[in-house]
Amino acid sequence: MRWKATLTALVPAFALLGPCMAGPPSQFGVDAPELAHLGASAVGVRTLALVQRKQEDVLSFNPANRSFQKSDRALTVDLWYPAAVPDGAQRESYTASLPSEPPAPPVSFTVPGIAVRDAPAAGKAHPLVVVSHGYSNSPAAMTWLTENLASKGYVVAAIRHDDPPITDKSRFAQLLARRPLDVAYVTRSLKDILAREKLIDPSRVALVGYSMGGYGVLTAAGATLDPTSPLMTMVPGAFLNQYARGGSKHDAVTVEGVRAVVALAPAGGGNLAAWGAEGLRGIHAPLLLISGNRDRTVDYATGAHAIFEGATNADRYLLTFKEGGHSIGLNPVPDAMRTRLWDQDWFADPVWRKDRINAINVHFITAFLDRYVRDDVSRDSYLNVSGTDSDAGQWPAESTSAYAAVSPGANGISVWKGFQRNHAAGLELLQAKAAAHAN
Repeated sequence: MRWKATLTALVPAFALLGPCMAGPPSQFGVDAPELAHLGASAVGVRTLALVQRKQEDVLSFNPANRSFQKSDRALTVDLWYPAAVPDGAQRESYTASLPSEPPAPPVSFTVPGIAVRDAPAAGKAHPLVVVSHGYSNSPAAMTWLTENLASKGYVVAAIRHDDPPITDKSRFAQLLARRPLDVAYVTRSLKDILAREKLIDPSRVALVGYSMGGYGVLTAAGATLDPTSPLMTMVPGAFLNQYARGGSKHDAVTVEGVRAVVALAPAGGGNLAAWGAEGLRGIHAPLLLISGNRDRTVDYATGAHAIFEGATNADRYLLTFKEGGHSIGLNPVPDAMRTRLWDQDWFADPVWRKDRINAINVHFITAFLDRYVRDDVSRDSYLNVSGTDSDAGQWPAESTSAYAAVSPGANGISVWKGFQRNHAAGLELLQAKAAAHAN
């Protein structure tokens, strides 16, 4: 009885410690693959305000004179960067909100970080990574990636797209029209602004997008919008036609000189059919696609997998989480989002542990960006893994290496490089060379 009473008393204490003990999402545990762990740099964060002048509001279309009202579009950008951080500096805590299931109001949440607000930048001429979040998401929900890459010497700019709520489908046209325009405008602006500060090397730029952000970055990277796509009729006034393939303003949604593109659970397939086969051939930058094969939101077969098959002019990779769904792009579930299933499902996958998804994602994203943005050919060995199915990897029983040793991907060990014994399961990695390099 004494043992039972003691256990009963401890349960509430552990319950309190559980979620509150969670650390910053950019820091990963002992089971994370090798390249997931933080880099050597301390991290700073600051916020920039950009304004794109005289933009057409697609929701204001007047059929009588076929015109749109124009106004300035304000865009906020959160910037993470390598920094000089004094000992004891206060770390950032991020706050945002996401729409809840109607009629419930939006839910606010808080995420702990490692960055220090407005810390002095350290170093010069870093690569620039521009990040585009998903529909109704926020950069505060993607710090697993933004802070982590900044600790590795990247300047990471995450756009706050100010989307209409996902619960209001009447304004979906605004999202379709603005997402690639926002990505292109912000990337071009930051290449100029941050190069003048000598903070970035404008010749080393990558784009990363999740869900609708994937649609945005793929379009900005050269996937031309199909003028016969259903998208053209989803936005009033034939607004998108001018930005489609052959349109008079096609260049406005394209960023020149992109070194690499990462698209997580990208939208653009399925009923959107954004680019078509010809459009996908417009991507020439190396491409990393990441998806769950049970993604019922944007569809795996017509989404990530079809993009991988169709982007034939790019060196490309498709990392698939077997049985994974759509929610592979955000932080682990904040405490405030655990009350309703709708709120939790913004963040959580029904099958995969979320910190595990993020650790695997950032391991491969780090290898990919280092290889193609920094030209570090040593990272090829993390991408050109042994076999397409991670489950097939072998670690010889007679190996004397430590239990937590990571695979070298050689010397008789075919477990994917950077993963620990028994910790590379449930994944598939497809690779294909650009048509010009296929032979």
